[in-house]
Amino acid sequence: MQNGYDIVIVGGGVIGMMTARELSQHGANVCVIDQADTGKAASWAGGGILSPLYPWTQNDAITHLAHWSQRAYPQLSADLQADSGIDPEYLASGLLALNVDVGEASAWASKWNIPLETVSPGDVQRLEPYLAESEQAIRLPDVAQIRNPRLLRSLRDSLDKRGVTVIENQAVNSIANDGTRVTGVVTDSGDISANHVVVACGAWTSKLLEPIGCPTIYPARGQMILLRTPPDSFRNIVLVDHHYLIPRQDGRLLVGSTLENTGFDNSTTDDAKTELKTFARTLAPILSSCPVERHWAGLRPGNDRNTPYIGAHPEMEGLYVNSGHFRNGLVLAPASARLMADLVTNQAPILPPQAYAIQ
Repeated sequence: MQNGYDIVIVGGGVIGMMTARELSQHGANVCVIDQADTGKAASWAGGGILSPLYPWTQNDAITHLAHWSQRAYPQLSADLQADSGIDPEYLASGLLALNVDVGEASAWASKWNIPLETVSPGDVQRLEPYLAESEQAIRLPDVAQIRNPRLLRSLRDSLDKRGVTVIENQAVNSIANDGTRVTGVVTDSGDISANHVVVACGAWTSKLLEPIGCPTIYPARGQMILLRTPPDSFRNIVLVDHHYLIPRQDGRLLVGSTLENTGFDNSTTDDAKTELKTFARTLAPILSSCPVERHWAGLRPGNDRNTPYIGAHPEMEGLYVNSGHFRNGLVLAPASARLMADLVTNQAPILPPQAYAIQ
């Protein structure tokens, strides 16, 4: 058995790496293990919107996590840049949501004290001149975005600086245990001992925990494309019919996304590319002539209760799960990581943990 750690985290996406960073700040000896390169699965493939889509339709448990994370991100982004020299490109660009129930969104904003602007059809074109005609819309001016590949690289460098051990391209085959308590993990290269194990491997969580018992977390494929657009074509994130445009600072425009039940197949398809191109050019005809620079897919970790699992395993001491964030991994990551660290280290939790517990 390899040298032991206080905590082994299975999964090197944004949830796993942020959890490792939080735990290392408590002085824990932490190891992150990923079956591939860190930060190359769903976390890399996402759009980087730091808000749930249609946040007024989310349950309170999601909203509490999102609001805590949204408050944390500006300082976190600055700290990661200081640690790594990599700018995650946090940008408060605002979210313009078209053809929505304005009354429902306004009631939610009033309840949670969220700034919300009602936008008339004429003002939609003033805000985003290239958009085709729209019905009444709302704008959430405080919604931000982050360049997730850069965020993930800065997180990886931050872990190195903080002395976290990172093992890449090493599959964890099972959770080592004595029947009642974890003793570590079993990998292709042997056992690694640990006092605690946090499973944060997204869509692969149920596969790993099946012998022990676990909540059902399943893969949901999402495909996206990246367009090269004229400079400053769009300023806001634009959301309509569960698809979106995300303008990047370098002049590119991210168009997403599909939602497909294809198991663990994360290949791209021509049909999805056509769907996304059609959405983009219908919403903004100027995009018809913009070339597609990239097309990719990722597997989101979905679950049927629509709330992530963040907590201790009810039947195996020392085992924890931080997974099932579906489309909200990036926006919920800071709060999920802090809550997980609080629970592992027996600190007062930042949020009541019952809503995220494994039943």
